[in-house]
Amino acid sequence: MKIVGISGSLRSGSSNTALLRAVAALAPEGVAFLIAPPLDALPHFNPDLDGENPPPPVRDWRALLESADGVFICSPEYAHGIPGVLKNALDWDVSSGKLVNKPVALINASPNHLGAAKAQASLAQILTAMSAKVIESAAVSVPAVYKKLDGEGRLTDPETARALRASMMTLASAITVISEAEESI
Repeated sequence: MKIVGISGSLRSGSSNTALLRAVAALAPEGVAFLIAPPLDALPHFNPDLDGENPPPPVRDWRALLESADGVFICSPEYAHGIPGVLKNALDWDVSSGKLVNKPVALINASPNHLGAAKAQASLAQILTAMSAKVIESAAVSVPAVYKKLDGEGRLTDPETARALRASMMTLASAITVISEAEESI
């Protein structure tokens, strides 16, 4: 089973990207967890560029999404929404449909107890419109994530580790159920 982690942040010291790395370290046997490259290589979405031969970064992005059995998206909240770079990446997938029926778990790292509820809700709405399968029971918000990681980026907080493992298992279970349902058609 292959799960792709996507960070909505471009910041080199991003707590959301750090959280994805921590999730990757928790992946159980049989789950390959790959973190997508930063999304800034994608050009601004332009339908005129989308066709039989889209720009190479777009082809690579779509191939990555297609290769995934499921997706974790970890995004900060900017101005009560998702970062533009993440919305741009998702816009590039609308016509290709690589996320259609794909199970997606939404997680986030936030600097405080408020989390990123508005961004999570916005992202869930966008993904639902794209026909992705947002697995609500796999959603996790981790406040003050840097206090929960050691110098190597490993989780030191057992409660957070349990929540993220449960999220991973919930997503893996959804992948299995959806895959079996598609095979029986």
